[in-house]
Amino acid sequence: MKCRNQKGVLYGIGVGPGDPELLTLKAHRILMAAKVVAYPAPDDGESFARSIVAGFMSDDQTEIPIVIPMRVERFPAATIYDEAAERIAGYLASGEDVVVLCEGDPFFYGSFMYLFERLSDRFTCEIVPGVSSLTASAAALQRPLAARNDVLTVLPGPLPDETLRAQIAASGAVAIIKVGRHFSRIRSLIGDMGLMEKAGYLERVTLENQQVLPLSGYDAGKAPYFSMILIYKGAENWVTRQAVPVQTLAGEA
Repeated sequence: MKCRNQKGVLYGIGVGPGDPELLTLKAHRILMAAKVVAYPAPDDGESFARSIVAGFMSDDQTEIPIVIPMRVERFPAATIYDEAAERIAGYLASGEDVVVLCEGDPFFYGSFMYLFERLSDRFTCEIVPGVSSLTASAAALQRPLAARNDVLTVLPGPLPDETLRAQIAASGAVAIIKVGRHFSRIRSLIGDMGLMEKAGYLERVTLENQQVLPLSGYDAGKAPYFSMILIYKGAENWVTRQAVPVQTLAGEA
């Protein structure tokens, strides 16, 4: 039981790439005990982070959706996180713990970091790491990310071609994230570098509709937001495999 003036704890928990069974035991325990749960949400649909753990949430939990416009053009993200942080701060100051859900891992390109930087100087914070899309993609592709002295580089897809080309050339293993509408451009660049047969394409990993296949076998003009390209050109003789079906989640047919 908290003392009257004791502040609440801010928990940032990684909920993994999509399969609810990849939620860690610690994240599950903290979520089940939480009275206040916050999460990022688009303005045109449901929150993916919340959907992952929906089966573990209860009706008596107070929910704080952090609505972020899903637009190509820039939006005042700082204002959105400022407002969300102050709302969360109100609960923390009253002694209530707050759990913030984050897809994948909170500190691997996770939205939670923006709340952390606004609140960590005022409140106790605990980060619960989650299974990232990077490691989940390697598992789905059934090809290790890197080994021995290989250099693994993670590159955001929106980077310009010259930056992508230089970083790919300098690395033994590469993960390109945030592919989305940049897919066609990135695929062409990888082809020009002669690395098409060393690259795997993945989308919606761990979900029922995941796709896992060699990059050479996927030639759509764009890819979904939740997609990734893995390239391996290191010393090991690892191959890019054909599609690996994901097992249906328990209770689904």
